This record gives sequence, structure tokens and C-alpha cells, in this order.
Amino acid sequence: MKCRMQIDIKGIVQGVGFRPFIYNLARGLNLSGYVLNNTTGVSIEVEGESSDLKKFIDSVKTQPPPQADIFEIRSKHTDPAGYEDFEIRESEGLEEKFVPVSPELATCKECLYELFDLKDRRYRYPFINCTDCGPRFTIVKDIPYDRKFTTMSVFQMCEKCHSEYHDPVNRRFHAQPNACPVCGPGLFLLDNERKEIPVEDVISAACKLLKEGKIIAIKGLGGYHLACDAVNSDAVSKLRARKFREYKPFAIMVKDLKTAREICFINEKEEQLLRGVKRPIVLMKKRPEAPVSGEVAPNQKYFGLMLPYTPLHHLLLAESGLILVMTSANISSEPIVFEDNDAFDRLSGITDYYVIHNREIHIRTDDSVSRVERGKDVVLRRSRGYAPHPLLMKHPFSEQILACGAELKNTFCLTRGPYAFLSHHIGDLGNMETLSSFENGIEYFKRIFNIEPTLVAYDLHPEYLSTKYAHSLKNIRKAGVQHHHAHIISCMSDNALEGEIIGVSFDGTGYGLDGNIWGGEFLICDYGNFQRVAHFEYFQLNGGEKAIKEPWRIAASFLYKIYGDDMMNLNIDFVRGLDRDKWHILKQMIVKGTNSPLTSSTGRIFDAVSALLGIRKEIYYEGQAAIELEMKAGSTDKGGYEFAYREIDGKTEIILDPLIKEIVSDLEKGVCAETISARFHSTIAGIISDMCLKIKNQTGIGRVALSGGVFQNSLLMEKTFTLLEKRGLKVYTHHRVPTNDGGLALGQAVIAGELAKKGKI
Repeated sequence: MKCRMQIDIKGIVQGVGFRPFIYNLARGLNLSGYVLNNTTGVSIEVEGESSDLKKFIDSVKTQPPPQADIFEIRSKHTDPAGYEDFEIRESEGLEEKFVPVSPELATCKECLYELFDLKDRRYRYPFINCTDCGPRFTIVKDIPYDRKFTTMSVFQMCEKCHSEYHDPVNRRFHAQPNACPVCGPGLFLLDNERKEIPVEDVISAACKLLKEGKIIAIKGLGGYHLACDAVNSDAVSKLRARKFREYKPFAIMVKDLKTAREICFINEKEEQLLRGVKRPIVLMKKRPEAPVSGEVAPNQKYFGLMLPYTPLHHLLLAESGLILVMTSANISSEPIVFEDNDAFDRLSGITDYYVIHNREIHIRTDDSVSRVERGKDVVLRRSRGYAPHPLLMKHPFSEQILACGAELKNTFCLTRGPYAFLSHHIGDLGNMETLSSFENGIEYFKRIFNIEPTLVAYDLHPEYLSTKYAHSLKNIRKAGVQHHHAHIISCMSDNALEGEIIGVSFDGTGYGLDGNIWGGEFLICDYGNFQRVAHFEYFQLNGGEKAIKEPWRIAASFLYKIYGDDMMNLNIDFVRGLDRDKWHILKQMIVKGTNSPLTSSTGRIFDAVSALLGIRKEIYYEGQAAIELEMKAGSTDKGGYEFAYREIDGKTEIILDPLIKEIVSDLEKGVCAETISARFHSTIAGIISDMCLKIKNQTGIGRVALSGGVFQNSLLMEKTFTLLEKRGLKVYTHHRVPTNDGGLALGQAVIAGELAKKGKI
């Protein structure tokens, strides 16, 4: 018996070969009708025998294209319309306008084969793509995802590309960025004065320059990279000096997995992550004999390594045979450069040459950073390959919300129904360029996903530019959200949890309800409320922000608090190395409490210990002292140091004096920094374990969420996770969104939504 079905599908179903999939599936089952894109997803009408319709809908649900992600399918039966064939129709616009956009997809195997096939018409064409790979998010100007709404609209397909585009059996059937050397984007080599260098082959010329130790700015998918030979220490040092990036590690790109294995120890899950379509930078343990300059990742045990994800990358790596530094093209602290003229202006003092193309990047997107932890992909920077894929929430938001995130590692979040659209990585909002990127990104997301927020959530810190932006918005309700509460709810949302949980929120800086700087917090949380039940005792940040950049100040303050003037008699290198003039000024600051805000920050405790051990007394990038302290830790665990508690006003304070005294004692005995660092990490894990068990015994809550930038420390995370599990607590950590401030906006949005639902805003 013949019948007809009307089917509407929502999700990541545009730009992933969904219509060709539907077309071929319907034709294979002798069904008639049509499929089209619209401004809500994909609409299908299909008619035929009822048994074939059942096979059709079952296949759609169970065997969609690899990169599709179906969120919702609605279908209904109706009377046959008498369709004679099945066709792909022109896209249509509806009054409702909402289609999630696919992230960028790494070059697929089929395109890669053609790229290096001498007989193929796209041989060595750096913009080869199909429905399974290529640019998506960064070229989309509007929805539905049709070529005319992308930056490819200026390139008119040649006859052969046009034929592929309309051929149902071709994998480029309705591939919107489809192009070839005849009709598509081209590649150009420019010198430092923006003059085009006439060469027969840009790739070959660029490879020659890289081998000569030159630095090249390369335009990619979501912005420019700065590339140089990662084995050439002179080239890497030159890049560091020009980029004002003294110590922060550079990412490297290698041509294949074999080369990656020569550089890093790689397990099965890390291999899957490296080779997957997302292609993030993956943090993996260095091999001691790795053939890479020590200037690439100084004082680190890990490399940030990625495989090529565009045809251009594949060509450069294959022909040069080099291991390349491939770092974001920017001046330190500024956002990644993505517009050509901006690149010429900002990078002229860094790069020797430019490799550019004439396909416009509509929105900048930096590389993502991930690592494997307990067998799972843990995202540390969520950007290319991940964003703007929405996070599906357990319950829909009652209204559309904008959450503005924090100051560092900023992302924003917009909500619609059950979806939370966490943005790509914006960066640190410390300059006008990044703030502009933040504001433009919000407007782009609002337009592309048809979201008009009625509520804005923001961090309580009054000086954050994201907070000031929220306050500047007119005719919209506002909700201030405490920083550490947002961290824990972000982790809960990441794991689809509800109810109460013990939240351990450890980071560097978060504005507290008492006006102090929090950062070592034990909370009892649910979506709408939190209670601060324990924290590290307050200590001074002498010099305010300067103490963050010069952690020796915090270390000296700890010593003075414990030993007074007798600290100068301690037989340790830290005291012997103190600049007496600087110490005299600092001592006055400590005694008078001038420009010395109070903090409970765990991140600053790590910094202080790093300085005390002589590892890092001044920092050149955010988190450097703590990171290098982790890197210094030895593998032998001799147990933790002593610690103590006291009860004040119904809260437990963790006292630091016993910990510092024992570290000093070890230093006086000549115990090495490797052992002290390992013991310190065990101590912090022990504090977390003891405190969480105490809270469980008091409240009956047996679940713990770990969040905040300190938990990027994989050594601390592993020790903490193990201890908590041994004590019978269920532990939850981040996976889909960063544990650092890059995941904060999700927590802000969920909290604001809960407050609105309860009528508290």
C-alpha cells in the first residue's frame, strides 16, 4: 500500500552531505518525493510502499552521514501526492530561522588521495573538499547552508565542478565549497612588503623558504598561522623574540602518525583524537629523543601536536618533510589574525613571508586544544572542529540567554530551547582587538542562530570587560553570577547532572561575595544556589596584579607570616637570592597591607611554591609558574605534607603554615625540587579528599565536581580522582567544555536560566 510521509529534521544536517544521503537512500528504495534545506533544518516528503518508508526512516535514524548529528525528527503520514521521481529542491526560507552550523572538517581520505594523484584534475590543489570535509563555520555568512550564503559565493563553478555538484552519485553532490584550480580560490606568495612574488609553485617556494629558516604567515581555515622549522632552534628563537613569547609552548604540526610517534608517546585514544575530523592540538608526553628544538616547548614534559587538517597543510608537510611550528598568528595576548589587511599590518614585524589565499574567512576560529584523560577526550580550548556544535541540555531553557563568560580564555554562550551554543575561543579580554572579536562574535551567533536574548548573565568582577559589556546592554534583564558557582554548574551541565553536588572550584582569580579574591573553594551547589563551606585561608597578594606576575612576592609573604624577620636566617636558596631592596619595599607593603588584596586562590599557592623552589619567580604567560611546578614533579610519591584546619563562622579554613614549614624543612635538608613538587601535589589532593569526605559525612552528598583552571594540572587531577574514588565518592570532571574559564559561560547561562525559571530575576 502506498503512502506519503512528511519529515522535518533538525540538527547538524546542512553542510555534511545530508541531502545527497537522503536522495540516494530514497532512490535506492524506489521512493519518490523531494528533500530540501530550509531555515530550520532539512524537510523531506517521501512516498512509496509503507514497508519501504519504514526502511527509509530507520536508515535515516541509524545510518546518517558520518558528520551529521540529528537532534530531532518529526514525521507524519499523509495521503500520496503522486510524485514521479525523487529530487533535491531549492532551499526555502521559513518564518522560523534556526539551523546549527557544522564545525570545520579535516580533509577526508578520498580528497587526500586525489590531492596526491598525478592524474587527478585537483592534483596538489590546496582547496580540495567534498561533502565529508572542508570549511564550514568559518565561511558561513547566513543560513540555510547554501553556496550563496558563504564566502565561496564569489567563485563561480566551472563546467566540471558544476557537473559534480549536480551529480547524485558524486561525493561532491551539493558540496557548497566545491572548487578546482580552474574556478576556485588561489594561493599567493608575498614578501614582507606585501608584494607578490611570482613563482611557478607557491607550495614549493614556501617549503624552500621554511628549510632556509624563514618564518611564514600562512592563511588557513579560521585565521593565520606563523610557521617555521621546529628543528631549527635559530628560527624558533627568532619567532619567539618577534612574537614576544619568551616561554609559552608552541604547537607543532607533523605530516603523519609515524612522525608523531617519533616525537611523542601516543596511546590508542590519543591516536584516534589526532586522526579524527576535529584535529585539535593534542597534548602528549614528549619522547626524550624527540627531534625537535628545545625552544619549542621549554620546561615542558608535553608537546602540543597536531596532524594536518587542510589540503594546504598536507602539501606543505609532505613536500618539505619538516616538523613545523604552527602557532596562532598574533602579537602576544591579541586574537588570531584572520583578515588579510590586518595580517599585513600586525604581522609585518614577525613574518618574513606570507602565503595567502583569496577565500575570505568570515569568522576567526583558533585551533582547539585537547588531551586524553582516563580514556576520554578532555577539551582545554574549544574552538575549531568543536564550535559551534551546540551542547544539548537535559531540559530546555525557558528563554534565550546570553552569558558573557570571564576575562581570561573568554568564550560566550547563547541559548535557544534545549541548546547551548558555547562560542569558539575568543581569548583574554585585555585589549580592544579581543573585545571587538568578542562583540562581533556575539552579534554573529545571534544572527546565524536567530537568537535575541532577553536575559544576560555575567561575572561579578566589576572590572571584567565582559561584565562591563553586559552592563552596557539596554532593555535586557541582567543576572550576576558568582565565578566559582559558574565553574561547578558548568561541570554539572557538561555531565548532565542535577540536584546537589560538592563542588571543588580551584583557580587563580574569581570575585568573591565578600569582595575578596576567591580561588580555593569547596561549595555545595545546585543550579540556583551555592553555599561556601570551606576554603583556603586568605593570604595577601602584595602588589595586586604584580604579585600574579611575580610570584616570589607571595612566597616571601608566606615566609614572613610564619617566621617574621627570622625568615632571613633560613638556609634556603630562595632567601639567599632575595633582592634586599625589593624585599624592604615588599615588607612594608606586607606590614601595612597596602595594595595587598586578600585571596584564597589555589593557583596562587601553586605559584608561591614554584617560586619557593626556585622554579619560576616571575612569569611570562598565564599559569607558567604552576605549570612548570607540575612539570618538575618526580614520579616517586613519598606522601604529602602536613596540613591543618580551623572552623570560623561555620566555614572550614585550610591553614597553609604547616605545609610551607615542611617545604622549607625539606629545602634546608637539600631535598630536590622534583620530590618536593610531587609531595606538594599529593598534599593538595589529600586536602581535597579529606575535605570532600568531611562534607559528605555532614551532608550525605556523595558526588563531587572538580572545576577551575587548576584542574588543567593532569598530575593533580589524577591524584585527586584516585583518592576521591578510594573514599567512595563519585567524581565528575569536564570533557565537552574546558575546566578553565573557557567553560564558564555555560555555567553562567544555566544558573541564569534557573534563576529566571524560579522568578528570581
